[in-house]
Amino acid sequence: MIGTAAGTNQIRVRIAGYEQRVGTLVQEYFDGLSANLSAPSFSKFTPECLSLLRDLSLRGGKRMRAVLLFEAARLVSTELVEGLDAAALSIELLQTHGLVHDDIIDDSPTRRGGPSTYYAYRAKFPDQPQTALGLALLAGDLALALSQQVLLDSSAPLPARQAMIEAHTRATADTFIGQITDIERDFTPTADDELLHSVAEYKSARYSILAPMQLGLLAAGEQTAPFDEELRRYARQTGICGQMRDDYLDLFGEAETMGKPTGTDIRDGRRNYVVQAILAAATGAERALVESALGNPACPPQTITAVREIGQNCGAEQKLRADMQHHAEVASAEAAAWRPRWREEAVAFFEYLPLWNVERAL
Repeated sequence: MIGTAAGTNQIRVRIAGYEQRVGTLVQEYFDGLSANLSAPSFSKFTPECLSLLRDLSLRGGKRMRAVLLFEAARLVSTELVEGLDAAALSIELLQTHGLVHDDIIDDSPTRRGGPSTYYAYRAKFPDQPQTALGLALLAGDLALALSQQVLLDSSAPLPARQAMIEAHTRATADTFIGQITDIERDFTPTADDELLHSVAEYKSARYSILAPMQLGLLAAGEQTAPFDEELRRYARQTGICGQMRDDYLDLFGEAETMGKPTGTDIRDGRRNYVVQAILAAATGAERALVESALGNPACPPQTITAVREIGQNCGAEQKLRADMQHHAEVASAEAAAWRPRWREEAVAFFEYLPLWNVERAL
């Protein structure tokens, strides 16, 4: 089915349905949260914090973690089983937590077309930067706690609920380690592919792919332990491909399509897949230009254009596209091997996902 236009269209229709469902779940959750969350009656900061988390959560994004979760459940069942909505809401709240903290780490003023939580607090407390920082950190922490509470309060059977909480906790710890190593990577000028792959696995694959799949399977009543290694292989390869695509688009993408300028990672000093590929293939003078641009927030657009042209001329762009395709095909083949055990239409989705990653424009 993956090779047909009809099959691909069916997958996209399902994705659109999940996005709408999760958007409704998030809105209903926050609408009822103020009545259920214990906070002192005098506190004005608490409802303001919840309002910021609600706003960020409802601004959307592709909801791909929740999509993965629902499709993982479809591997074994077509039913919307007890606890599946709670698991989807939990993974969305965990993502909100990650976005709040990412924007603090990156000092990002915007997120999803609006102000980041950190900058919203900076605007509210322009003369008290530590207060703004502290409240933003606590907002992210609250989103994490709420993501766990949702699972605790789930109507899923107790064994499934406990297993989901364990998977959620492991994913959270892996994400923190991923963030730490992501920062460490930029202090490692000679980072090789394996280091970059490990950062991608911990920072994104385990939390954005593996955890949603585990949660979906567990909610549907499937034990994941017997399939742990193959799920991890799939998540790692898909995560690497996805991170490569993100890095690729930051330099070689079209700013008009993405809705943001290119070269952000270079200005931030990120030694990502693109930067390392260019540094490995460029001449001495070209490497010097790239190094001069890395970590320079005032790097002008013409320098970014020059780095982009170096990447194209030295073959780094072509190599990265070939590497993306390789990892996508490995992941797709891993998913194809699930056919004897799990449902065809859901298996086709997991075959399709990494290949879609190679071509997406956002």
